Amino acid sequence: MECGSAFSRLDANEERRGTSRAATSLRRRGLKIAPAPAAAIVLGLASPANAQVIPTTPEEVAPPWNAQRIFESSPQPNLTDPDSRDEVAPEDTPVKDRQQPGYEPVGIRAGSWMFSPALISGGFYDSNVFSSNTNKRSDIAAVFEPSLRANTLWDQHGIDLRLDAQSTVYNQNPGLDQTNASLKGNAWFDIAHDLAVLTNFQIAHLNEGVGTLSSPSNAVQPTPYDLFSGDISLRKEFNRLTASIGIRTDSYQYGTTRAQDGAVIDESSRDGQIYSLHGRIDYAFSQTLGWFSSAEGNERDIRGLPGQPLDSQGYRALSGITVQLTNLISGEFGAGYVQQRFDDPTIGTIEGPSYRAKLTWRPTRLLDVHFSAEQLVTETADTSSVGVLADAVQLGIDYELRRNIIVSLDGGYENDQFFGQLREDHVVTTDATIKYLLNRFGAISLFYRYTSRNSDIPAFSYDKDQVGINVTAQF
Repeated sequence: MECGSAFSRLDANEERRGTSRAATSLRRRGLKIAPAPAAAIVLGLASPANAQVIPTTPEEVAPPWNAQRIFESSPQPNLTDPDSRDEVAPEDTPVKDRQQPGYEPVGIRAGSWMFSPALISGGFYDSNVFSSNTNKRSDIAAVFEPSLRANTLWDQHGIDLRLDAQSTVYNQNPGLDQTNASLKGNAWFDIAHDLAVLTNFQIAHLNEGVGTLSSPSNAVQPTPYDLFSGDISLRKEFNRLTASIGIRTDSYQYGTTRAQDGAVIDESSRDGQIYSLHGRIDYAFSQTLGWFSSAEGNERDIRGLPGQPLDSQGYRALSGITVQLTNLISGEFGAGYVQQRFDDPTIGTIEGPSYRAKLTWRPTRLLDVHFSAEQLVTETADTSSVGVLADAVQLGIDYELRRNIIVSLDGGYENDQFFGQLREDHVVTTDATIKYLLNRFGAISLFYRYTSRNSDIPAFSYDKDQVGINVTAQF
């Protein structure tokens, strides 16, 4: 359910904080990870389905993991001598990700492994649980999300695993209840100090929320599906040049959901596999200016319906520059092209230009200002045939009110033009979060989110308010 996803997304910072220890281990082995965004590495995280094509809170991905998420921003490498390099102070890291002394999780060490258990629980209110303009119902829900992270402390190579589950229970609409479970992980093998093999995988049982673009328009229950995915990449450093190449496969198996009239909606036509080949090149002219180029090709083998195959082939390419003026301003600006050619002649080819701009301004050590603009051509879901040309602009701030109190405000606008139907949507979102770190063992978050989708087809228009509280316990 989308509201449950919003609940989790607002506490994703807990996962990012824990991952920084793995980043530190990688730095010791010679992989040049920029310290500021390194805490934002995500362990093969599959973002929850949103009502927008472009997520409102994209994750930053630091090297070497941008080898597997090649279209995410990559920071400039630190070209100074590692032996004389100073440690990065907490106040010089991004506000949302920084670990202040005394608030970092402890963990449980067993030999060469570190285990980090955590539990998120709380509740939220949703003013429109079905994301509908005709069937508006409000409800409150409880969320229970245990997790366990395990990572190695080896000097070379490494394994990082995360097992988590999320259960969302509604008070008045039990049909919206859902449980997600996932095992995901990363592993890296150092062939040499400048050559590494990177892998990740995910085995998960997930749900698509009612009202998301990939959910059936008349569904009143989440759509369950199983996901099996894996990626293996090779990353090589040539002084100022870094290159990577990799392959990925994703397998989807969808279940059934229910329509408002009680009818069963079978989504098995979306079952299938997606195979991808991806690569990225980064070149650092200096510590303040760099160039990148990334490309990904895919082959989609989707079941479809009799006489209506959903198989397709496509690619996306993006190239541009990265800038980093000390800790004050950093960003990445790229442009490219995307194309997806469907075997079904009634769908045809979906293609168009693509651009991406992301800028972070830090006027003080207590305030981060983020801006992003992006255009892409995609489908409403990886296994769907509905094409969308999406343009999005997002602006947000993170402010450290105190060492243990973080305030975040975000706003976004997105324009979605659909292929194959006369439809255009305008989406406005706002997010507000206050996070209070009690100590290294707990935190409390309050959040508010507003979403408004205005569509040419009235059945897809809606607005909703979500407000809730999260309590995190960790060790």
